[in-house]
Amino acid sequence: MTHSAPSAHSPDLPNVQYLPPSPLSCDIFCRVVDNYGDIGVAWRLARQLAAEYAATIRLAVDDLASFQRLVPSIRTGIPMQRVGEVTIVEWRDGSDATRIAPAADLVIEAFGCGLPADYLNLMALRAPPPFWVNLEYLSAEPWVREHHLLPSPHVTLPLTSYFFFPGFTTRTGGLIRERDLITRRDTAARAAAKPTDQTGLHILVFGYDHAPVETLFTAISESKETVLCRVSEGALAERLERWRGSQAEIAPEGAPMHEFEVTPFVPLADFDDLLWRNDILFVRGEDSFVRAQWAAKPLVWHIYPQADDAHLKKLNAFLDLYCCGLSARAEAAMRRLWLAWNRPIREEIGPAWNDFLAHLPALNTHALDWSKRLADMPDLAANLLSFYRKNAKI
Repeated sequence: MTHSAPSAHSPDLPNVQYLPPSPLSCDIFCRVVDNYGDIGVAWRLARQLAAEYAATIRLAVDDLASFQRLVPSIRTGIPMQRVGEVTIVEWRDGSDATRIAPAADLVIEAFGCGLPADYLNLMALRAPPPFWVNLEYLSAEPWVREHHLLPSPHVTLPLTSYFFFPGFTTRTGGLIRERDLITRRDTAARAAAKPTDQTGLHILVFGYDHAPVETLFTAISESKETVLCRVSEGALAERLERWRGSQAEIAPEGAPMHEFEVTPFVPLADFDDLLWRNDILFVRGEDSFVRAQWAAKPLVWHIYPQADDAHLKKLNAFLDLYCCGLSARAEAAMRRLWLAWNRPIREEIGPAWNDFLAHLPALNTHALDWSKRLADMPDLAANLLSFYRKNAKI
């Protein structure tokens, strides 16, 4: 699918929550990229629109097997099925669009996946046509604010899509946040509070396969504090086992108790709880990155690598926002570990980790303050529907 360049004018987005009249029909299209990240975002948004806004949702997905790992109640080989309040449609290139017909009031194209040609024709036949939103990837880069909400007319059909960028300021589309998320998090935190005589850190390591985990494991094992390090199953867990074997004969006597365990893959519904049970979060991609911020814990983001280190610009743009309010030394410690983890600079991991731990009290306070600031802004679903109601011809 080809679009023209965005026009020079961007509609205003009211910073209020609006509940559109029911029923609102919405179709979301998503291709599974990197196994779970894209579909995780699409599923959370679909569920929230259905549960909190009484919208009729169809979610078209091209990989039900990967989706099933996130949502075990999904059945592969079933072209259309109901999961909770959402209708799941298996999206196959070249398949008949009548399974996804008629076109919905609101159409969300997730992450530039491209809409099926036959569905585009159905959209063009509607009068008025559906309101079409291109949900983009999350970024804190300054240019995002200028492109958020810009229209992009289709080159051949009488249709226009609008760029919608999630983000961390009121000039972007916000982040996915269910209405009860913060309450559930705080309730879980009170229930899981450690006894005053219990010490030790719980660390979650969830990263891409190339993460420099061996150097991190070594740094953790040399810590003076008792540590439980949970490593997500897969390639990183396999590397943990090899590292364990290499360390078996050289472990120092009388070292503090350190435990490394493999964490099984958890469905999306259980992921927040996994984050809440840990004190420091190494996360990757987009969905887990956002959920870690709502967890209000010190975090290290493993960003998806891009050519020419373009991903580092994106990473630094986020740090420029996130670090506001931190002391110079705490900010330097955070930047040092994030950059060492993402370049990766193996010889920097150990010193950067120790520096990060030295500033952990300040980073804990800052993580909670950051979460509160984000929660004071409207969430992505509220912003999306406010924009829809103001601009759709209904």
